[in-house]
Amino acid sequence: MVSKVADPGVLESTCRRDTGSPCGESRGHRALKLQALSWARERDLVIAACEVRVPRSPYRADVVAATRGLSTGAGTVAIFECKQSRADFLRDEADEPEVRRTALALADRLRTLRETIGGHRPDLRRGVGLFPEWDDVDLRGLRHATLERLEREVQSLQRRLIHRVKFARLHRYSVADHLYLVTAPGIIDAGDVPNGWGWLEASPTDHSLHLRVRPERRNVPVGLGVLWLEAIACSGARASRRLLER
Repeated sequence: MVSKVADPGVLESTCRRDTGSPCGESRGHRALKLQALSWARERDLVIAACEVRVPRSPYRADVVAATRGLSTGAGTVAIFECKQSRADFLRDEADEPEVRRTALALADRLRTLRETIGGHRPDLRRGVGLFPEWDDVDLRGLRHATLERLEREVQSLQRRLIHRVKFARLHRYSVADHLYLVTAPGIIDAGDVPNGWGWLEASPTDHSLHLRVRPERRNVPVGLGVLWLEAIACSGARASRRLLER
């Protein structure tokens, strides 16, 4: 079942993880989701759900809404990402090429350092290779401040590459016809809006959303439209089950 109305009970249930435990979502974030659902419904995006897995990606969208006819290629699907604070927004925004270049450079430094340590510490070689330069080096248990720091930095950048480039990747892969950033009032300006995304800003005085930046139109392949319908239906089914279990 897919949600056609911004019902608070359904919305609250979709903000729980598959285990059924609360996901720690704030009231402000839930309110933005409700506003996004209402805004979408007023524009005939009536097939909608919250916390929808984006097909063929590791990401989950806050709100996804679509028009009828999506399975035939005649419909439209939109993603809404809701951000209640600037820190929340920055967690998903990063320059992917720059992050990737930095990660590759650090990984190269880390590889060089490991080889250098192996050259200076023959006692760490495992002795399984025919030639010393090709022998494995066991660094487990070695206390080396620079090595540990580089390993932490590489791991951190790899996590950023997966999570903090969400906006750029969703746009580049054309996963939806329209992409909208939905924010609380005053946390960003037009210059912060990711490339290709639209921007809906909540009013500080009522429960309406105002379109500040129009999104770039993308064309979703027919096959992906069918996957979107399945993803929205699965999210709606989870929400219905949780409501019945309460």
